Amino acid sequence: MAARAAGGSDDARGDDAPLLDDLMPWSVRPLRTGRAWVTAPDAASLRARWDRLTKAPRDEHERLFRVTRSRDPRSRVAALPGQATGTGPFDREDGPCPAPVRIAHGPFDEQWLIPDHRLIDAARPELWRVADGQQFFVVEHGYVPQDTGPALSVTALLPDGHSPAGRPGRIRPLYRRPGGLEPNLAPGLLALLKDRHGNGVTARSVLAWILAAARHSPAGCVVPLPADTARWSAGVELGQELLRLHLRGARGGERPRLPGGRRPYVRASVPPAPTALEYDPVDEALLLGTGRVSPVPAGAWEFRVGQVRMLELWFGRRAATGANGAGGASAEGSPDADGLEAIRPRAWPQEWTSAEEGHDASPPDRTGPPGGAIGRRSPAPARAPGRRPRPCRSDRGPRRTRPPSAGTSRSLSG
Repeated sequence: MAARAAGGSDDARGDDAPLLDDLMPWSVRPLRTGRAWVTAPDAASLRARWDRLTKAPRDEHERLFRVTRSRDPRSRVAALPGQATGTGPFDREDGPCPAPVRIAHGPFDEQWLIPDHRLIDAARPELWRVADGQQFFVVEHGYVPQDTGPALSVTALLPDGHSPAGRPGRIRPLYRRPGGLEPNLAPGLLALLKDRHGNGVTARSVLAWILAAARHSPAGCVVPLPADTARWSAGVELGQELLRLHLRGARGGERPRLPGGRRPYVRASVPPAPTALEYDPVDEALLLGTGRVSPVPAGAWEFRVGQVRMLELWFGRRAATGANGAGGASAEGSPDADGLEAIRPRAWPQEWTSAEEGHDASPPDRTGPPGGAIGRRSPAPARAPGRRPRPCRSDRGPRRTRPPSAGTSRSLSG
């Protein structure tokens, strides 16, 4: 098994390079919720949707629930690992909404999910069982011809496996058991790599190499393994830096910053319901209606996965039209002909464009601070000419930025 995984080639670019499936055999299909309203960019909307559903008249309850072959209001299912939720028929539910958990919603985005198994068609309990403070998840992006973006991403959050191009890949935990035990690597692979490159090879260094070297192929992600130790060491070093960027400060890591220490600021407040996202290449500014965030490098604006521009996708998920008009500014609890997903924030939440200090990934039995911000808030709407804005501070300390270009990578296989 180890020999097959190693590919049998001394050339890191060899045609017989192994597939990721050979290196990390255990994989899980993406989550399938079956109903869009159980996820949202903000947790408050999920609580409002839960309240709307549990208090709805019986003749309206089933329509709002969105019945599928897997779930209906009368389904009885076990709670997800680590979750203390109900297991009886949902049409009898009258308690509060379970604490929403933060998940990785496709590459380089975060959303919130109601962790109630009665509401999720295919929650993949095996992933919840191993999700903890030691786990990392490798998420394949799915094959798209001529795609020049990264073949996969890594997250410390529970991932849903969503693919921007609609071609979901597999989810591969780094460890098979909680507590960072039993690496999900082909039998004998670690021993083989230690023979080649020394005893410093660990499951995490293999993960770093995979992140740096993986490339697209119609058969799945290809991961060439070099015989040359210098090439291996360079790849692991690059992969560790990419891993830091992908995790964006999780597990106590350093938060990414733009080259030169620059940080995006909210230069002009985002309006309550922005309807368009544009980019000003001259000023390196991201324009959200009349709102303005800068500096945002052109590389961040152009960054794509599966040929889909990530910043446009991020904005579209948050500015979708709701029941009460543009920007999804639907009043909580109001009648919604389009379903519970039409219940959204009344106005654009500040945290969506202002990073929070102390971001960390929480296992799926705990909530964390809001995620997905793209800039920092300027400390004042006006300032003296030539005076640089200073970082905002609160009683919790400085806020740090989360550059949207953090996922950019290069391959060592070329």
